[in-house]
Amino acid sequence: MGSNENGRLESAHLAVFKRSENLEGKSIKIMGYDFNQGVDYSQLLKSMVSTGFQASNLGDAFDIVNQMLDWRLSDENITEECSEKEKDPAYRESVTCKIFLGFTSNLISSGVRETIRYLAQHRMVDVMVTTAGGIEEDFIKCLAPTYKGDFALPGAQLRSKGLNRIGNLLAPNDNYCKFEDWIQPIFDQMMKEQIQDNNIPVFCPAITDGSIGDMLYFHSFRSPPAESIDVRAMNDEAVNASPRKTGMVILGGGLPKHHICNANMMRNGADFAVYINTAQEFDGSDSGARPDEAVSWGKIRANAKTVKVHCDATIAFPPGGCRNICSETKKIR
Repeated sequence: MGSNENGRLESAHLAVFKRSENLEGKSIKIMGYDFNQGVDYSQLLKSMVSTGFQASNLGDAFDIVNQMLDWRLSDENITEECSEKEKDPAYRESVTCKIFLGFTSNLISSGVRETIRYLAQHRMVDVMVTTAGGIEEDFIKCLAPTYKGDFALPGAQLRSKGLNRIGNLLAPNDNYCKFEDWIQPIFDQMMKEQIQDNNIPVFCPAITDGSIGDMLYFHSFRSPPAESIDVRAMNDEAVNASPRKTGMVILGGGLPKHHICNANMMRNGADFAVYINTAQEFDGSDSGARPDEAVSWGKIRANAKTVKVHCDATIAFPPGGCRNICSETKKIR
């Protein structure tokens, strides 16, 4: 070969075999679970961090949720701003992170409802925010079941049979008839105080945006509805959390995600944040926004531990919730 060819070959060789920065000890090695060791579900879930792609994000979410659960005020240094009460060791050990759980209504239509019910039952979260559908679907499932269907079932055919499709789920219209029979007498009595589940406040800012809104509409012809939405009560859950840290676990996007993030802006941001949704950020909507966008608004603190898992919450949340949020009774609040 001539000198020119040798030069080009050497240049190409240097381009292809460019020397790498040494990552040893700086980054996790990618390695999946070895099933030759048998099936150990705890270790399988732990291995997600080193699996890569969204499995690694889900593994990071597990770790952040555990940090939310493990945090105590006693982990922080005592400062001059601390009150005498906040300096007491026993008090500091008792102060935990306040966890906000947000979820969209379709997750209550799905089997994730049972995971969320468990979290509420055992007081594993402190505040819940959902949509009208999240409230009504929970009520309706106490009256009648939802069934598995198919994403491709034709709408016209389903309509003729009185079947409503939610993705690949089927909700018979009779369910809503039963719901109306059940809820209208409650509207007649019209309780003015907010109903709470296990002392966990449940906020539903969009109460009229669903079947409940339909029921309120029909009831309004009988007597004016007395329901109201108190944004101050929601924001106070975040503002008055101090000296506690706050954490956000948000399934899906839309109003629940924005409402929780906006409340935490009132305290200069949450300390932990886990997003699980399939929305993208490229249309500028809050639903798809990554945690870093919320940092720019002061909804999440700059030094917060955060992750977004790009995944359907029906896949990602049950293992994350069951293994990490619900595994140890000592962490029940």
